Amino acid sequence: MKLLLVEDEERLASFIRKGMSAEGYEVEVAYDGRTGLSLFRQDTYDIIILDVNLPQMNGFELCQIIRSENEGVPVLMLTALDSLADKSDGFNAGADDYLAKPFEFQELLLRVRALTRRNSPKHTQILRLADLELNLGTQTVTRAGKRIDLTTREYALMEYLMLNRGKIISRVDISERVWNLNFDSNTNVIDVYISYLRKKIDKDFSPKLLHTMVGMGYVLREG
Repeated sequence: MKLLLVEDEERLASFIRKGMSAEGYEVEVAYDGRTGLSLFRQDTYDIIILDVNLPQMNGFELCQIIRSENEGVPVLMLTALDSLADKSDGFNAGADDYLAKPFEFQELLLRVRALTRRNSPKHTQILRLADLELNLGTQTVTRAGKRIDLTTREYALMEYLMLNRGKIISRVDISERVWNLNFDSNTNVIDVYISYLRKKIDKDFSPKLLHTMVGMGYVLREG
């Protein structure tokens, strides 16, 4: 998946680029509207994320041009302007979704996935480990055919672990990908949610799949 990000706040742009790249997206970044338009015209993107208050050309203007030249590419407006009138302007310019700052990275990721899924051929992708299955399309989890009910945060953590099954994932990685960059990794919230998941996916099943690697993090694997 190729993503165009047009955002003039370099720190935020770096944060988004780092997070989306870790999720498998190829990210191009522009720091002003005219550069964003130039990149858009030079390549094909699966989704575009636009800030509104951009140098040289604002996001509403850029979105209108993009929409006039490409009716299909999903556009997500990302901005501190969150009034109903601002959102109306964004949608009228041709945006498909609107996310106000500040935001959690996981919410941005979920919205991007929803937009790209909506714009892609219908298919179901299922992640499997032993008898544990996670359906990315329906966002459901089952083990041995039994549905596992998860909260939104539990699902986000489960999905991240399943996408990286077999790899040791540190608490810092989890805090950045499942919570947000500013999450305090010194708290025990991650450990609590790991415990919640372990009770739901491992307690009544065998073999145990969610393992703690002391001093390193967690890994989802058989044995």
